[in-house]
Amino acid sequence: MPTAIVTGATGILGREIVSSLGKDPKWTRIYALSRSQKDEYPATVQHAHIDLTSSAQEIARQLEGQNVEGEYLFFTAYLAKDSEKEASDVNGAMLQNFLSALTLTGASKNLKRVLLTTGAKQYGVHLGPVKCPMQEDDPWIEGKGRPPNFYYTQQRILHSAAEKEGWEWVVTYPNDVIGVARGNFMNLSTSLGIYASVSKELNNGELEFPGSETFYNMFDCFTYSRLHAAFNLWAALEPGCRNQAFNVVNGDAETWANLWPKVARRFGCKVPARQFERETPDASEMKLAEVPPFEDLAAVNGMKGKIPQGKVSQRIDLVRWSQKKEVKDAWAKIAEREGVEKGALEKATWGFLGFVLGREYNIVISMSKARKFGWTGYVDTWESFEETFDELEKEKVIPKAK
Repeated sequence: MPTAIVTGATGILGREIVSSLGKDPKWTRIYALSRSQKDEYPATVQHAHIDLTSSAQEIARQLEGQNVEGEYLFFTAYLAKDSEKEASDVNGAMLQNFLSALTLTGASKNLKRVLLTTGAKQYGVHLGPVKCPMQEDDPWIEGKGRPPNFYYTQQRILHSAAEKEGWEWVVTYPNDVIGVARGNFMNLSTSLGIYASVSKELNNGELEFPGSETFYNMFDCFTYSRLHAAFNLWAALEPGCRNQAFNVVNGDAETWANLWPKVARRFGCKVPARQFERETPDASEMKLAEVPPFEDLAAVNGMKGKIPQGKVSQRIDLVRWSQKKEVKDAWAKIAEREGVEKGALEKATWGFLGFVLGREYNIVISMSKARKFGWTGYVDTWESFEETFDELEKEKVIPKAK
């Protein structure tokens, strides 16, 4: 009967892995590691307080003090940083120090497989237009002129440690995650729900798309946090998945032209019939990397010099929107009336939502490799949004829309 360790247990992806493990009778003991416990756990799950920003020696001391060990490690811990270099240094150190701590305690001898959660930054989606569909054997976007990528740093650490210690590894690449983490506002669903709720309050029920008109009809792929958890449990025990990296997205490709009217109906709003003809006094534009990621492959594809520089265009700059007095007043009124989290407006990740909605290039991610290995999981993206909005309402982060 397998045992597990989950780092980042209160994060949007780690929380669902802990929940799925706790519901599966095959898993007899699960250590949920984080700085604090925010959820109630079943008897098979034990929370352990661990500070992953500590040294390997200090982490080892914390692990030994709480008798933490397991056969499968799900590493989902992540710290956001302002620069790519700092993100690489900090997140690389967290993984390296934790794996070193397991060696110091002797717990690494029990490890069979380590599953590392990364993301679609693997393909440079944060830098501009990418080759679509994105596939796991695409070359890494690195070298001269490219910023550090902390996912590459982590994977090199993972591969090196696995070779040295003798355990196996799996890496997942989710994208634009849909889900909830209690007390954690770093997700696009929370921001989206607040934007819709305030728009209903201020705009006579009209919900204007704040992102790019160009992107409105382009494609994006999303990852439901519960689907990602199910994949992790499957990949942990599937023999053929050893030492492999996998895209993990819902299995469909969506456009906001399809999703936005559904968001509007969900929150009792309507989409303005001529929304893209309106004046945009609060618009913003941000250029991305001068040389887009696709250019690294363009010569092979016969498209050298044909890929334009990427940009993020917001018809309504969401960071500035969230700071407006009328928006703050409207949310305070909603929070008082509906009994929801007043601080959610300030804590929500408006920059991230603005980036997701404002990109002007397709994000299409292939699931062919996972299918060939036997994975059959699928979830409808809109249904995952609906379930997430339901949970955010239950947690009193956003007001009830129905």
